[in-house]
Amino acid sequence: MNNIMKALINNIMSKMNLMRTAHLLIGFLLLQGSLFAAQASTLSHPSLVINQHDVTQMRAALKQAGAFQQTFTAKKTAVDKVINQPLVVPFPVDGGGGYSHERHKKNYLQMYDAGVMYQLTQDIQYAHFVRDMLLQYAELYPRLPRHPKRRNSNEGKLFWQGLNEAMWLVYTIQAYDFIVDALDEQDQQTIETGIILPVANFLSIESPKTFDKIHNHGTWATAAVGMTGFVLNKPELVEIALLGLDKSGTGGFLRQLDELFSPDGYYNEGPYYQRFALLPFVTFAKAIEQNQPQQKIFSYRDGILLKAIYSTIELSYNGLFFPLNDAIKSKGIDTMELVIAVSIAYGLNGDNNLLDIAKQQNRILLTGDGLKLAQAIDAEAKTNSISQYPFSSMVFRDGKAGNEGALIVMRQQAPIEQKLTDQALVFKATAQGLGHGHFDKLNWQFYDDGEEIVSDYGAARFLNIEAKSGGGYLTENKTWAKQTIAHNTLIVDQTSHFGGKTKVGNNHHPDILFYHHDAKATLASASINSAYEDVSFTRTMAMVTVETANASYPLVIDIMDVSSENAHQYDLPVHYQGQFIDSNFTRHAYTRQLNPLGEHSGYQHLWLTATSQLPNAKSKLEAASNLAQITWLNDNGHFYTHSSINAGNTEVLFTQLGANDPNQNLRLEHSFIQRVQDSKQHQFVSVLEPHGEYNPSAEYTLNATSKLQSLTYDSQDDISVIGFSLQTTPSTTQQFVLAISHRQDLNLATRLQRNLENENVKNNQKQQSNQPITNRFSYANKPYSFSGRYQLLTITQ
Repeated sequence: MNNIMKALINNIMSKMNLMRTAHLLIGFLLLQGSLFAAQASTLSHPSLVINQHDVTQMRAALKQAGAFQQTFTAKKTAVDKVINQPLVVPFPVDGGGGYSHERHKKNYLQMYDAGVMYQLTQDIQYAHFVRDMLLQYAELYPRLPRHPKRRNSNEGKLFWQGLNEAMWLVYTIQAYDFIVDALDEQDQQTIETGIILPVANFLSIESPKTFDKIHNHGTWATAAVGMTGFVLNKPELVEIALLGLDKSGTGGFLRQLDELFSPDGYYNEGPYYQRFALLPFVTFAKAIEQNQPQQKIFSYRDGILLKAIYSTIELSYNGLFFPLNDAIKSKGIDTMELVIAVSIAYGLNGDNNLLDIAKQQNRILLTGDGLKLAQAIDAEAKTNSISQYPFSSMVFRDGKAGNEGALIVMRQQAPIEQKLTDQALVFKATAQGLGHGHFDKLNWQFYDDGEEIVSDYGAARFLNIEAKSGGGYLTENKTWAKQTIAHNTLIVDQTSHFGGKTKVGNNHHPDILFYHHDAKATLASASINSAYEDVSFTRTMAMVTVETANASYPLVIDIMDVSSENAHQYDLPVHYQGQFIDSNFTRHAYTRQLNPLGEHSGYQHLWLTATSQLPNAKSKLEAASNLAQITWLNDNGHFYTHSSINAGNTEVLFTQLGANDPNQNLRLEHSFIQRVQDSKQHQFVSVLEPHGEYNPSAEYTLNATSKLQSLTYDSQDDISVIGFSLQTTPSTTQQFVLAISHRQDLNLATRLQRNLENENVKNNQKQQSNQPITNRFSYANKPYSFSGRYQLLTITQ
């Protein structure tokens, strides 16, 4: 028998065994269902996120004025309106955003809310609402084929994809848990055998690839099935949820905790999908804590779930998540997934820093943890104290072992006298991010005074708008949003990183070279040599505050160092938010006819609106003062100037998004691209400078022009030397130099591997190894030396 025949027979036998297992499990679970009346007396309901002790405490709190009572009153009013309307359980026909899809989503949320009302009031009408809804589902579900609008291998019945089916069960099993004690044996039997167990079986035995997949779809499925096991007292369901269908631990909830988060709690698909996956993670974990406290699930893997909650908070600015990878840019910390997670976290640790986040979310949950949070907010209000979440510069390692790059978030509080609020720089040196990842190695974004300044497009998707590709990801998500040109990083020969192939990208990641943070500066450097076959590039970024006698100047310094043995075209775009104001060089604008910038890899979606060939500098001195400067005005009322060294042979291309977009699926956004042709090695060196204020209401404009007068760059062994001058008064120009050491010592490498902790160079003098290390460089023909990662000097004559 040849190998092909053997493989075919083994495949058939495997499928037959899976079918036998499915039939045996169904029979076993239905047999258990017939014995439910005997088991029910040993169960305590509710038993998932809310327990009987919580219910007692919440009922007492309803008699006291405060945030919890207000939430209850508002929720009861809303639920009372719902339960007096006819029940609607439509046959599934629509995809995401369609009527039947949205109706079934409303149904599980309404059942959950009515179940909570029953627990808090003991008014039987709420339990009857849930019962009657579930009886209709029990009649409908056994007749359902696979959904007519199914689009991928994760198929559903009630919904177009099994993911939504799992979400339905996560909420519905909690609703059933709330009201099961109010049902007679016949209704319990009908509901469990007609809808709850069949859905659990569909999500697990009938969908093995999704159930055992290490992915957020698998997380939702395992959470739904495991919670069902707890409520129905079926240990078999709990066990396969925790360990996978074969109970080996190669799949299941625990394996997902091991694989999907880095040691710092960073989720490999980025914060948008991290917040989405948080709900099943923390909800199922709370149920495990209630039913199997010996598991100590919130201590699992050094408290990875709490780390994940805090990292989700940290990966936001002004209430919105950083739009990394496939992200909807309007999603923020007020999303229900994080509301639930923050509530559970506070119930566990009582961290008052979370009160600030909870107040921004402006939602109180009717749970035991929600009560604790509401009472803490009330107590804070009585004392007139104000909590503030301590956002800070942080490194979030990527990969399950923390060795697949990192996301670096730099934060800086600007001086009050400049009327600027906090700033944030996101330096993306992470792994690919699986199917939702973008081809954007060493990308960056910048935020200031509440707004996005240097931007990332996020996802091309109109979520749940059926007219736009059924609410799913648009074609332009692949042809534009994922492509490298849609990001602020290097593109070689107009081709995306890894050739735009996700499977290739998943096998590679950048290397973090160093990270440092102190009160004056935050610096980081990373490199990658696998995004292109023969090109390596290193990016070093720094957020610094330059102090003078009259003011403080926050600056972002960016060094992109590219190297290859062969000549290439290098493009480095900056996607900016705001109105173009001016450039200090002549542009040739195309006012009669626009053409796309290219034909593929995202370039086909960019209109070329203007070009400029920068003049070649005859010397370093001329290059230093002959900066290429572009200024724009953001909606926050501040100006931003991007200044770059004109190293010669550089062309600047101005673009507008929207070419080859017949359905107008893309937003109207702008960028400029520095292009260098036929080059092997090149350094792109630039400074981003926030400045000034524009107030059209009060009719004034302040400091609309850049203060940066010159910029130089020199590489001296393992030290980068950046010189620059600022016009600090109308008649005074002050010279500065920033020296950055790229030295890699063993002690630092060990810390990077273990924890990527801050180097914390106190006063920029603390040594990074057991032996003193002195960094030496020269500037303007004068020698200098320093210890540590960097030195920022004011040069005096």
